[in-house]
Amino acid sequence: MERVYCVLEPGQAVFFHCNTLHRSDQNRSPDPRWSLLCCYNTKHNNPYKSSHHPFYEPLLRVSDNAIKQMGVRLFAEKTQFWDPKGDKTVGAGKS
Repeated sequence: MERVYCVLEPGQAVFFHCNTLHRSDQNRSPDPRWSLLCCYNTKHNNPYKSSHHPFYEPLLRVSDNAIKQMGVRLFAEKTQFWDPKGDKTVGAGKS
């Protein structure tokens, strides 16, 4: 595929389709570069491999009193949260 360079002026923005491969080169200016990453995806476009990004599953409808029944068990022991140190998709373990 064609490589396209996108040079922006301060205050400009660029938006990518969720399947577009993209990257940003090193900031060699004396000024900091700020970025805001907002990732949106449709339910029919699951990640192609397992990572910290969720796979989409249909939501199940529950009864109105399900929240009361759940109580404080939501964050009970053994709850697993994403740990970037062990996730190869964010560069963990590279030498």
